[in-house]
Amino acid sequence: MTPDFALFACLAAGACLASLYLCRGAAAEVPAPAAVFAKTCSVVLLSLGGLLAAAPLHVTVGLALCALGDYLITRRGNHTLEYAIAAFALGHLSYADWMYTSENAMRILWVLPLVALAISTEFWLLPRTFALKFGVRIYIWIITFMAARALTLPYENRLAIIGAALFVISDLLLALRLFVARDPGRQRLLSLLLWPAYWLGQALILLGSLGYP
Repeated sequence: MTPDFALFACLAAGACLASLYLCRGAAAEVPAPAAVFAKTCSVVLLSLGGLLAAAPLHVTVGLALCALGDYLITRRGNHTLEYAIAAFALGHLSYADWMYTSENAMRILWVLPLVALAISTEFWLLPRTFALKFGVRIYIWIITFMAARALTLPYENRLAIIGAALFVISDLLLALRLFVARDPGRQRLLSLLLWPAYWLGQALILLGSLGYP
């Protein structure tokens, strides 16, 4: 079995599970165990595909950490949301460690709009996070850091840049879903929007790290 075949087999299986979760679990307040399994394994398969295709280690580890976050965020227990945020944050940092390219360091100036977005997000989001305020603030700046480093990637890794942008969008939608929206209909809509952005973002980061066009 060639690395390319293994990668795309994992991508195809992951996409099927991600679609199953979108249809059967994404909009649920408490997803069924089968939906949680599909959600988590759809990202585990991306990590496995990266491992089999010899993707950069930091990308493979980042995917595994995000899969852990996906599982934890579906749990209902003391501090599980905090643990999920921590897992996603570590995943972002792992991605960021791979993404930085010193030859394109001057592109870091393009981060100014991202900084403006992060500051504005603090204003409307943090007052709604209560006990999670400290952790959410750190997370905002970690994902901004990851997105900034993604901007330094060379052209051949452009899919990873698009993936990082989708990840930022999915996190904004998740913040609205968890802390802002109160109407059940809007919560369901946000859940249905954020999941495709999130999963596609992860898949594109993986493909971009391997230099796929």
